[in-house]
This record gives sequence, structure tokens and C-alpha cells, in this order.
Amino acid sequence: MVGTVKTAIVTGGGSGVGRAVALAFGRDGYKVLITGRRQEPLEETIALRAEAAMTAFPADVSREADVDALFSHAKSQFGRLDVIFNNAGTGAPVAPVGDITPEQWRAVIDVNLTGAFLCTRAAFNMMREQEPQGGRIINNGSISAHVPRLGSAPYTASKHAITGLTRSTSLDGRPFNIACGQIDIGNAATPMTARMPEGVPQADGSIAVEPVMDVEHVANAVLHMAGLPLEANVQFMTIMATTMPYMGRG
Repeated sequence: MVGTVKTAIVTGGGSGVGRAVALAFGRDGYKVLITGRRQEPLEETIALRAEAAMTAFPADVSREADVDALFSHAKSQFGRLDVIFNNAGTGAPVAPVGDITPEQWRAVIDVNLTGAFLCTRAAFNMMREQEPQGGRIINNGSISAHVPRLGSAPYTASKHAITGLTRSTSLDGRPFNIACGQIDIGNAATPMTARMPEGVPQADGSIAVEPVMDVEHVANAVLHMAGLPLEANVQFMTIMATTMPYMGRG
């Protein structure tokens, strides 16, 4: 495998963390396939690094047929898959658990958890069947995989479940040289965290400004995880703005 170009899939590659990670993979010489529900943001990501071997394939990861089509395309384009970054995610309106509708709950679980499962299953099978066998699956957890914010039951539940998926996949992957790890991110500067410097609700009901960090730190961390030989694995990594209210949150 020395000297061969590595291949990667990044879900949710049209913005935020997914975009930053896709660009980092491209910068590092990977062939990158990015996916998301809308073509235009994916094309915007590609345009930011036009010289990279990066292509787009629109897909809704919560839909089995879309995921099957994505991986069929990846197999035809790449021949093999070295890394997938399961990053696609969504949230529900901030509300107490008693006010969350079943529809809002399912919308988050379908993307954040079922989407990650469908992509993990497809990547696992591709990596198990390819020669040489193996590859790496990296899941985007969250600080919410450890502790919640107010009014975030669907999102927090989905991210706690991602931790279980990561652990099970890591164990199931051992016989096939498939490594699975998770990165838990806190307050990376993306559109999702744009309101934090203005103040966000805290556990005691107050509003407080929260620090953010450059999303490039996340991209570089994922790149490090992906670049390890398959004999080594970062099982869990937490990367966060140093002084954000995580230690002692709540």
C-alpha cells in the first residue's frame, strides 16, 4: 500500500466540520467523495480546493437507497475505501423533552443515528470485502455524547447512541482489520456555533458567552486519526475550546 493514494468519504461535507475535514483530506492528497443532501453546498466545498481530487455525490444518509447508491458510486470511482468520516447531523428546536414531538425526535435520530449506522454498515462491508482488507471508520460524536445542553434530548440521545455504535463497530471490526474511533467536538467555529460569542443558555438558566476554536483544529485532529496505520487507533478523542463550560457543565 506504500505510495498508493488513499480514499475517503465525508458525510455532511457541504458545510462546517464536514467541509473543513474534506478540505483537509484533499490537502493531504486523498481522493475525497463528499456527500450531503444538496448539490450546491457540496460544489462550494470543492471550489475551495479545486486542485484536489474531490468529487460530490448528493445523498440523504437517512435513506437506505441513497446510501446504497453512494457506496456503489464510491466503489466504481475508488475501487476501495480507506476512511469514512460519519459527520452528517441535524438538531431539533431547543425545547424541554415534554415539548418534543415524535416527528422532531425521529427527524434527528434518522439522520444522526440511523444515517451513521447505514453508512457504517456500507463502509464496513466494503472494507471487509476489499483487498487488502480493512479501513477506518471515524464517527463525529460531540461533547453532547458526554453531557447535554438544555432542551436537547433528541440530539443528545443520538450522540450518546453514536458512542455505542462506535464501540460495537470497533469490536466487530477487529477480525477484518477495520478500526473505528470517535471524535467529540466542543465549540468549533462553524455556522452551528455562530451565536455562542453572543451568549447561549446555560444549565442554571443564565445566558453566557462561550469561547469557540478554529474548526481547522478539528480537521487536523481527524486527519491525524485517519493517518494512523491500522495497527493503531484513536478510540475516543475530545477536542474543544479550552475554556468552554464543559468541565462542570450542568
